[in-house]
Amino acid sequence: MKNTDKKKIIAKKAGNRQIWKAGNMLYPLPAVMVSASDKEGNSNILTVAWTGTVCSDPAMLYISVRPERYSYHMIRETGEFVVNLTTEELAFATDWCGVKSGRDVDKWKEMKLTKGEAAKLKFAPVILESPVNIECQVTEVRELGSHHMFLARVAAVQADEKYMNKKGKFELNSTGLLAYSHGEYLGLGKELGGFGFSVKKR
Repeated sequence: MKNTDKKKIIAKKAGNRQIWKAGNMLYPLPAVMVSASDKEGNSNILTVAWTGTVCSDPAMLYISVRPERYSYHMIRETGEFVVNLTTEELAFATDWCGVKSGRDVDKWKEMKLTKGEAAKLKFAPVILESPVNIECQVTEVRELGSHHMFLARVAAVQADEKYMNKKGKFELNSTGLLAYSHGEYLGLGKELGGFGFSVKKR
């Protein structure tokens, strides 16, 4: 079969299942705003969904960024970035910061977002409107293809005190966290159970 013919085959039938060509269908994902800065103090925000936990101890995560993105060179230059968790209230800003380029607009000003000082980083700021800011130091860059993966060590985490309950527990799931699934932003919905609920004695 010619290569041109192969490209025309989008789906095949396997019983009542469709088999698609290789692609990413790992959803839902967190939709986060990543803040970064260069060494001259020029900062930007980009929206990232290709992100996740890599390791618990030491605490590590990753983000994958296209090299043509405006923030890419900032992260590459300083080896720093902040993952800012987003909420339903931040949904508009989250999307807007993902479709606009920092080359053309000041995203902080346009979205009325506030820069805060990182606890452990030298250059990258945090977004104070975010309930959780995860400060990251790059340990490795993997140039995979369309995206380059920044593996990073978590240097510090900032949490908004207004979500602390009377017992001193941080109520993360009360912040209205935002998720991204197949091109759409979603709220998390109702709780179905806690970790280990399936084996807990009733």
